[in-house]
Amino acid sequence: MRAIVLGASEDHAKFGNKAVRAFTRAGWEVVPVHPTAGRVDRWEARSSLAALTPGGDVLSIYLPPRVTLGLVDEIARVAPQEVWVNPGADAPEVIAALRAKNLRVRPLCSIVELGFSPAEFP
Repeated sequence: MRAIVLGASEDHAKFGNKAVRAFTRAGWEVVPVHPTAGRVDRWEARSSLAALTPGGDVLSIYLPPRVTLGLVDEIARVAPQEVWVNPGADAPEVIAALRAKNLRVRPLCSIVELGFSPAEFP
């Protein structure tokens, strides 16, 4: 299974990094997206959604809502099977904009959905 982590981070204290490690531990192929990171843990990072081929099982968002709102068209182009919108990124206007693009949106914590606790990823 393939997970795109939008807002991935090189900083192990940030949830965008904890999610990359959680997806990895759960056996997923991970595609981190960060504008300046070359790698996030063992995964090569993409600088933008435009660098991705469409598809993927899950696109998990770890961005401020105002940033995500500017990326809705790009997220729709990637066409993931599901978009997981994590706490802090889950503003009602973000969820509505994604759903307006006919995307399957699930407001949840990716790490918890994978069966882990964020505390497991210090």
